[in-house]
Amino acid sequence: MIRRDILKAGLAGAAIIAMPAPLIAARRPLSRLRIGIIGTGERGKVLLREVLRRPDVDLTAICDIDQFVIDRTLRQAQEAGRKAPKVYTGSTEAWRDMLAKGGLDGVIIATPWEWHAPMAIGAMQAKIPVGCEVVAGVTLDDHWDVLRAHQASGTPYMLLENVCYRRDVMAALNMTRQGLFGEIVHLEGGYQHDLREVKFNAGIPGKPYGGGVEFGPKGWSEARWRTDHSVKRNGELYPSHGIGPCAMQANIHRGNRFTRLTSYASKARGLHDYVVAKGGANHPNAAVKFSLGDVVQTHIACENGETILLTHDTSLPRPYSLGFRVQGTKGLWMDLNKSVYIEGQSSEPHKWDDAQTWFDKYDHPLWQKYAAEAAGAGHGGMDFFVIRAFLEALKSGSDMPIDIYDAVAWSAITPLSEQSIAANNRTIDFPDFTQGKWKDRKPIFALDDR
Repeated sequence: MIRRDILKAGLAGAAIIAMPAPLIAARRPLSRLRIGIIGTGERGKVLLREVLRRPDVDLTAICDIDQFVIDRTLRQAQEAGRKAPKVYTGSTEAWRDMLAKGGLDGVIIATPWEWHAPMAIGAMQAKIPVGCEVVAGVTLDDHWDVLRAHQASGTPYMLLENVCYRRDVMAALNMTRQGLFGEIVHLEGGYQHDLREVKFNAGIPGKPYGGGVEFGPKGWSEARWRTDHSVKRNGELYPSHGIGPCAMQANIHRGNRFTRLTSYASKARGLHDYVVAKGGANHPNAAVKFSLGDVVQTHIACENGETILLTHDTSLPRPYSLGFRVQGTKGLWMDLNKSVYIEGQSSEPHKWDDAQTWFDKYDHPLWQKYAAEAAGAGHGGMDFFVIRAFLEALKSGSDMPIDIYDAVAWSAITPLSEQSIAANNRTIDFPDFTQGKWKDRKPIFALDDR
């Protein structure tokens, strides 16, 4: 795990600054953007595709330490008819050279989690706006450091949480805003996704999924770094896919906030059993003790009385589901059974309607306008929307739709959940990263088709 010692000297002054809100410097509109990408692996490859399809964006620079993915990225740019970007490589600190060279209107960070905070801080200190893949940081201090760097520099920061742009999620948000569900009372979401073939592979470049039970230095892609978090940590390790849409439903930081959190973790069996089944009981990784509970549930209370339940389930055999539930005083949507019930409006009392019939009627204006352009983009079109949102905010000089407060609060659920589990499921007070500003801030996310 990479530690933050390299940052302490630079952040010592910022850490004692108590600033009430981000001081976003005035930015002039731009007709064309110069973008750099740090991390061009499997996730970076998908985001890069969305950058390259934009005629108003130049891929100016890339940074990675893996020659295989660098070569692949250069081919990707060439096949798109683009000029080759400047390449920064050779060490884990090469990204600092990339930021120091300047000439970037924004940088996308798609590296292992432990690098997100130092890289985002470095970019903001260099006055380069940040689009950061989830998560914002690893430790709670990381999140405060990222926030303070933003406040001190006035540099924009967006968390690239794509599930907020999922079509059914946006339709449900549209329904909430039109009063279909009534007053929101309870929300659920999570990350329920069998990642065993992501956390283990054969260590062969270009083959990131399955084929072996290696991880760490012998693994490749996410198996090289992500699995180590399952070895050493026990908590809600990947909260933003679930909490992002729930937070938008509950207007978190826009008249509402998280107040308390309690987490529970089951025993850990799934990853060990997978290693034994695929690699044999004598494989060295069969002796590894995994700390991450197979199912982690986190309960969150909100200032306005809503409750939220997150579920993290990545180590057991299961079909993919984020398990969304939006429940209000007039009805609810449940992702798992793809159903909606609205009292007095559903086809029959006490019987579910097919959710799609409602979502067709209340399709969000963004999807109505851009569905054709989003076709073929990563994750069912979501990646088109999240990258577009970042780039359009940069071009217009407007606020980021998923901003610094969203980023640090959603991501801080991880270290807070670790604290709760380690303290026998103690309820933890949630930090107010906005320092009270949540009371007066107004919703801005996806209010129309822009």
